[in-house]
Order: sequence, then C-alpha cells, then structure tokens
Amino acid sequence: MGLASLLSASCSSTAPDEPDEPENAIRIGALVPFSGGESAIGRNLEQAMLLAVQDLNAAGGLEGRPFDIVSRDSHSNRDRGLDQLLSLIYTDDVRYLVGPEENELAREIAIEVKKENLLHMLPSYAAPSIARREDEGGRVRLAPSPFGIGCALAKYIVSEGVRTANSLSARDDYNTAVSTEFTTHFAALQGRILPSVTFKPDAPTYKDKIKAAFYLDDETERAPAGRTLLAAYPAAASTIVTEWTVHGRPGKWLLGPALHTQVFLSNIPQGALDDNSYGISPSLSLRSECGPAPGDSTGEALTCTHWNADAFAYHFSRRWNGEVPFPAAHFYYDGVVLIAMGLVYGYATTGQIITSGRELRQTILELNDPKNDVALWWDLKTAMAKLRAGTPLRYIGAAAEYEFDSYGASQNHIMERWTIKGDKFVDGDPFDAKCVVQQ
Repeated sequence: MGLASLLSASCSSTAPDEPDEPENAIRIGALVPFSGGESAIGRNLEQAMLLAVQDLNAAGGLEGRPFDIVSRDSHSNRDRGLDQLLSLIYTDDVRYLVGPEENELAREIAIEVKKENLLHMLPSYAAPSIARREDEGGRVRLAPSPFGIGCALAKYIVSEGVRTANSLSARDDYNTAVSTEFTTHFAALQGRILPSVTFKPDAPTYKDKIKAAFYLDDETERAPAGRTLLAAYPAAASTIVTEWTVHGRPGKWLLGPALHTQVFLSNIPQGALDDNSYGISPSLSLRSECGPAPGDSTGEALTCTHWNADAFAYHFSRRWNGEVPFPAAHFYYDGVVLIAMGLVYGYATTGQIITSGRELRQTILELNDPKNDVALWWDLKTAMAKLRAGTPLRYIGAAAEYEFDSYGASQNHIMERWTIKGDKFVDGDPFDAKCVVQQ
C-alpha cells in the first residue's frame, strides 16, 4: 500500500478543529515560544501537539473523555515564561506538562514539578538532563542529553580524521553543556583541544568572538582547528555565520543540533555553509529502519530508511495546509501520545486516572519495555483499543522507537550528519553514537 493511501486509511488528517475547550477534557499543559527570539518554532510545535490530540481523540480518548492542549507562551524568556508555567499549574490546574524549549526555564520549574508531583514531558534537545535521584514528580526526556550529543559530535569528527577542535558557544545552560561534553569526549578520544570561546547570546555583534576563535591577536589567521563547534541557538548563530562570512569564512564549522531548523537556515547568507561545514543531530529514522552499512568495519555506520519520518511529515502537512514539521515537532507529537498511552493503560489496570507524576512516569517506562508488542503512531485506534484491554505496548513514534532508562531518559542514540546546500538541508548517513558511559 502506498504512503498516501496507508495514512489516509489509518489517520484522520482532515477532521474539523477541536472546540476551544472540549467538555470534560483531560488537559495537557504546554509551554511553547509564541513570541521572543525562538518564536518562529512555537506555532509548529503547538501544531504537532494539536495533531496528536486530534489523532488520540479519533481513537476514542480516555474512556470517552477527549484530550486537550492548554498552551501558554514562554515568550522565549525565563522570567516571563515562569509566570506562564505557574499559571498552567495553579490557574489551569494541569497535571501533565509538555515543554518548554528553554533550558533555564525547564530548570526553574523543577521545584514546582516535584512539589506538585506532576508529569513533566521534556521533548526539547535543550531540556535539562534527568536527575538521578527524584522522589517526587515525574520527568521524561525524549531527545538525547548534552552528554549524548557531545559524545556523538566528538566521535564523528574523530572518525573523519579530525585531530584538533575548539568551540564557539553561547553562555547558556544547554549550549555550555554541549560544548563541555564535546571537548571532554574529544580529548578522551586523543584529540587536541585548541582555545575555545564563549559569548553572550544577545550581543549586538560577535566580531571579536569570531576573531578569538579563528585568528591570532595580530589578526593573522592561525592554523585553524580541524572543526569549530558552533553551539548556539539560531538567532545568535545566524548572526555569527553572517559575520564569519564577511571575515572570509576561516576554518570549518561543526554545527550543533539546535541549528537544524528553518529559522537558522532562513537567516544566513545563501551558500555560506555549502562547503566544508556540517552538523550532527538525532536521526528521525527508527532503530528498526537501520542496519549495518555495507563494508563498515567499525559497527557504527548505518544504512537507514526514512519511511517513518516521511510518513509523519506527510500526515502533518495534510492537516496544516502543506506546512512541514520541524524535527523538534516529531518529539512534541510523541510526548503527548506517550502521556495519553500511560493514562489509558493506567485506567485499564487500576480503574482510576493517574494524577501522580511519579506513577505516570513509571507506567510510561513499563509500557516501553522492549519485550512488549508495539503501538504505532499512525494506527492509534488499534493501539488504544489494546491498551484499554490491559495489553502493555511500547511506542513507535514519529521521532523514535522509545526505550527509557530507569530515570526516564530516552535511550535513542542514532545520530545523523547533515549539510546545507543553498537554501536546503541535506541529510547524510546515520551512525550509532552509543557511548560507553551512559547518562
């Protein structure tokens, strides 16, 4: 069966919009950046969550009760966003949270999550790592941690023969962590770290920082690092690449996963990164879509298909008038579905709706045991019927085939190299970036 006909049969993509406030709904709170520096991504993330709710409700909801998304604006700002998060908890009275994108904001709300024993779904690359000791509240992290990203970045450039590296990184929690993990792993792999540079993200210009990363004090170009990691969010990174282009494009960039977004691509000079720069991000290919690459002796290179990611993009675009989901949107869709699966299965096995974040997290972890049968994102009607009958199912989602450690951190470690050609991203070969030490 073709992609279009399969999804038309399995997913309801063109149903009418849900009412603003469905009666007796199970409400899931979401904090997304509708304004501020990260606003370009906010609507796309909300659309993914609304699509998940539409699909879940078409599959019967929770004992006839619909799911609903209650969205508030993070303003791309820690202080203003915190007020909105507190409103979600204490005014909107939600027990289940998705987001935010901002690392510092997610850290700020940790106390309230524990205090109120909420389920906190963290789909963002920049979400904080899962704490090793948590007695209250339930955090579930879907994207690889800075530890996993830093390890993947280092392992890949070493496999490419790079022997020297440095970084130009924003002074925020997430990008500082990625930079630190990258340089630590690179050094452990016998690479040589050259002087690295940090910067304040909202500076009017980054010319001095570019000079410090690529030039000696007398402005003569030094022997550049084999790769310079650009660890930043799109707004600052696009300005840096523009100014770096004016400086003659010294050196070679290694781009962090936060830059695999249209926001970054739309704000850099076309062609600036066509040569000798590439990025590394979590792959959207499923583990089951990948196999060893022919002729590879390392066991790390993979050959993967992209059916699952393409299918979700098609489903998303049908619902939202041809719009394309950002990579992060795949994780936000999955976050909502994972919450719903835990609630439906919990009700089937206990007769009550789980309101404890700690209990719901444990239910989600148990469902996603590798030995369980599968629930497919594009056939939620079948999945929900089985969950209602008390059958545990692991989730094959829009972004990954999920498995978690005992603390709630996803164990997905398939990464993908990407480049920029003109005004488009070009995905390259995936690889297995599993590290010996897991976080």
